[in-house]
Parts: sequence; C-alpha cells; structure tokens
Amino acid sequence: MEKKLLIKEKSFIETEITAVTNEGSGVSRYEGMVVFTPLTAPGDLAKVKVAKVGKSCIYGELDSVLKPSKDRTDPECEVFGECGGCSLRHMKYEAELREKTSWVRDHVQRIGGFDLEPFPAIGSPKTEEYRNKAIYQVGKGEKGEPVFGFYRKKSHDVMDCKNCRLQPKEFSDILDAVGFFVKQNKISVYDEKSHSGLLRAVYIRKGEVTGEIGICLVLNGDKLPGEKLLVSLLSTQFKNIVSIVLNTNKERTNVVLGRKSRTIFGKDGITDVLCGVTVDISPAAFYQVNHSGAEILYKTAADFASLSGGELVLDLYCGAGTIGLSMAEKAGKLIGVEIVPEAVENAKINAERMGVKNAEFICGDAGTAAAELEKRGTAPDVIILDPPRKGCSEDTLEAVAKMAPKRVVYVSCNTATMARDFKIMQSLGYEPEKVQPVDMFPKTAHVEGVGVLCKKSIIPF
Repeated sequence: MEKKLLIKEKSFIETEITAVTNEGSGVSRYEGMVVFTPLTAPGDLAKVKVAKVGKSCIYGELDSVLKPSKDRTDPECEVFGECGGCSLRHMKYEAELREKTSWVRDHVQRIGGFDLEPFPAIGSPKTEEYRNKAIYQVGKGEKGEPVFGFYRKKSHDVMDCKNCRLQPKEFSDILDAVGFFVKQNKISVYDEKSHSGLLRAVYIRKGEVTGEIGICLVLNGDKLPGEKLLVSLLSTQFKNIVSIVLNTNKERTNVVLGRKSRTIFGKDGITDVLCGVTVDISPAAFYQVNHSGAEILYKTAADFASLSGGELVLDLYCGAGTIGLSMAEKAGKLIGVEIVPEAVENAKINAERMGVKNAEFICGDAGTAAAELEKRGTAPDVIILDPPRKGCSEDTLEAVAKMAPKRVVYVSCNTATMARDFKIMQSLGYEPEKVQPVDMFPKTAHVEGVGVLCKKSIIPF
C-alpha cells in the first residue's frame, strides 16, 4: 500500500515496455504494478506520465521515448495518436504479427483453458491501402466547412482525415467532390448533440478485382437537395462509380445505416470477385474489407473444413455467401443462413451467376435457423460459423452440437469470444484441434482467427 502512495497522478516514471495489449497499449511493470501506456512498442524505454492509479495497475500517457525499441518505426501519419484507428502504426510489421499471435494464444489458453498453441499469424499481403470500404463521418471544421473523417480517440469529435493511408487514394478525391457539392448546395451537416442537420456520413466501397465503386450518403432525412447535380458531378468525374445510394437514418443512434435506401444512380451496389466467387454487394451486406487478406482467411477455413465432395455444409452468418460458395464445388450441398435480407438476396444471385445448383439460402437469425434445421433432422457434416464480434449465443452453439457435425470451422473477428465459445463447445462434445491467426487489419489492434473443432467419440446428448 505504501508503494502505491508514492506513485501520484501527473508524476513521471521511467519504464521498459515488454508487450502490447490487444487494445494497443504497451505493457510494463513499475513498483510491482502493471503499467498500460498507448503508443509504445515492446523494447521501448519510455518516460510515462501517470494519468490514473488503480488498485493494481497504472494508466499512463507517453511523454517521450528515452531509448527506442528495435521494433519501433516511423508511423508516417499526421494524425497518429489522435485518430482512434491505427494504434500499432509505430511498430514494424513483423513485431505486430508476433504480438497478434500472442493475443490469440492468450485468448485460447487463458479464456478457453486449452493447452493449444496457435500457428504464427499470417500477415496481410498489403499493409497500406488495403481497406476496400470506408465510412467517413461528417462534421464541421473551424470555419464551418464540412469535414470528412473519423472520430477522435475516445470521443465523437470528427477529425479531418480524408487521406487515411489504409484507404485507396481515390477515396480522398471522391470526398473532395462530395465536399464541393455540399458547400455549393448549402447542405447542412449532421450535429449529433442536437440531432439536426442532413448529411451524417459518406460510405464508400470499392471492388478490388472489378474496380467498381459504390457510394452511399447517409441522411438524417429522406431527400437530398440537388440529387441530379450530385449524380452528374460524381459519374462524370469518376467513371468507375457504378452505384450511388441515399440511405435514410433519422434515429439517435451510433448505427450508421438506417433501414431505408434509395438508389439514385446505377446499381444497388457493386460487384467484386473473392475466392473465385463473383459477388453482388449492397451497402448493407457484409463483405471483408481486406480482399487479399480475406482470400487467405477463407482458404484457411476451406482447408480446415477438409471437404471430400459429398458433405452437407451449413454456413451460418453467411453474409453474401462468399465463404460457403467458395467451397460449394467440393460439397454435396450448401445451406447458408443470414439475418440481413439484402445479403440473402445477394447470396442467391451470386449462386445463380456461378451456376451453383447445390446451394440454398435462408433468411433468419443463426440460432433460430440452426434450431429449426436441427428439428427438421438436417444433419450437416461440416458447420461454418462466422459470427459478429460478440460471438455465438449459447442457443446457437447448442443447436450446432445437436446436429452433430464431424467438424465445426469457426471464423472469428474477435478471438476472445471465439475462445469463450470453444469452451462452451467443449462441454457439448467438441474439442478444438488447431487455430490460425490471420491479420486482416494491419496497423490496428485487431486480428482474425480460424479454428476447427472436431466431434469427440462420445457427446452429451
């Protein structure tokens, strides 16, 4: 207790960073307490300002790097540290991959309780300009001009960041054109506090293979003054824009898209090719943001599925059907389940375009659909789970286990919830055999994982 009293808020300490948390903060120890300091790298000797003293840990702010780590590099970004995005941009990529492997190891072993060593993380082929999708919040600059960018760290203040290094360069040019239109037509900008103003966000998506670009303007209203002028401006200047959509979101919410959309130019979305599957992608449909990384992720899932040609495959949380359709040729039958109606329609169109005759897509909640299929006596050989960050519900996992597939392939964007779900699946008769981290989000504190669970000889049903 006496040692804690010696460490005062706003005082300075010197400490050596030994690891990085999966929130992007460096970890060190000082006077027996754990210190968390953002913007530091393993091996840094750092001068840290104490921001808060907890019972067993200190939250610090980096004052200066006294001796830089061999893993430190120039972040090459004007807003690094302010923006809430690239928390690992100051680290060399090989060091980032080591840390991400350790995060997955910690989740599997500490949260899941498994003595299982994950394979080393597979790196992304591209570490810059790899995102095919960006949602730019709209705010006001110092002179009242429209500003397009992302939220400042731990706030909802919109910071100007049109030139983010993770996005294709042409996104910035498109935003300049939209900004010109907004100023010329005196379009009001949304204010979150007062829930007033029209333009909330600009959502841009690009097909990596096709080059097609789709734009969606999110409005706090139903109409946009000068719609025809916007179409003329964008379609003339950018020949690869194939879709312009207006989305209405009048709710006080952090959810970007509202329920109603209206296409004012071209198609309802874009088309791209992923893992040999040509896919239609509406603004509401899920599609991996890192194309080349996704192909690695889905190939890993296909390898873990170990299909021989006659299996019934159930793809829960199937989105536009990409992952399941990429395996359809090696399966006897594919059943996909997705809760977003537009994505289900995209999946059906994608299957028809490919000439896939052995696929069926169902619109519904994964847990409810799994339970219904189990009641029907559907007996899949392999089940693919690709849930959102919160993972699967226990009802879903129980329904999966009751169908008694030989293998469950789990694709995860949050390996902490994946490890938790592994533990539940173990109690239901399934054992995780291998886990492969795949880095889909270089420079950020996110990593994906693919795991496979196999049925034990005796299951508790």
